[in-house]
Amino acid sequence: MIAQAIHTRKITANSCTIFELLDEFLQELPERSVLVITSKIVSLCEGRVRPIEGTDLEKLIREEAEWYMPGAAPQHGYVTTLAHGMLTLNSGIDESNANGVYVLWPSDPQASANAIRHYLQERFGVKEVGVIITDSVFLPMRWGAVGSSLASSGMMPVYSYREQTDIFGRPLLLSRTNVVDSLATVATLQMGEGAEQTPLAVITEIPHSTFVSDDPSEAELAARHTPPEEDMFGALLTAVEWKKGGAGAAPSDS
Repeated sequence: MIAQAIHTRKITANSCTIFELLDEFLQELPERSVLVITSKIVSLCEGRVRPIEGTDLEKLIREEAEWYMPGAAPQHGYVTTLAHGMLTLNSGIDESNANGVYVLWPSDPQASANAIRHYLQERFGVKEVGVIITDSVFLPMRWGAVGSSLASSGMMPVYSYREQTDIFGRPLLLSRTNVVDSLATVATLQMGEGAEQTPLAVITEIPHSTFVSDDPSEAELAARHTPPEEDMFGALLTAVEWKKGGAGAAPSDS
């Protein structure tokens, strides 16, 4: 597997569309490759920002959250939330590399990923190509951020080992590889978290990858997410008395 980050100029809110940005900095894209884009760049291109001055951040976090943890003191300044079917901090809102604004997640990350993939297929004449919109997340009991897929298009997000066996012939019942989040982490390592100005990455020679031509259906998108009561950490997730935020989907509907 090969991951190559792409350097760009500084991007500010509404300075260009995501397609104009890709026209400027993405010169080639081979078949069976994946373009990874930071959610911040997509949001800046879509104008999904709020000025820091005069904005009530706590209120904004609750408006953008599906559910948030009420009454808990912020940890390192972050509020624990559920947004877009993910356990995240501050509903994904960030102010780094943003030039004085809060950057929200794209309003519809999946629609953005689908549109970008169709644009890439037409521009480069490729059939099998994937798009992943990514953001940084934190793993419990580990320092440091890793990448996570906020939305993906053009490839199966999970590789299943069901009906296969381990090296001793034992059936693998629950073993799955989360392909898109694994690729998001690889790309995030290449793109960096600071002042690198590399918000794009192209990944090629990807193992366990199945490319698809159709946009994911609602059923397929729902199947990506594990309801809290079925999650490996369900005992922790369901012990919280979550409060409904402005986005409003129930945790079990994620």
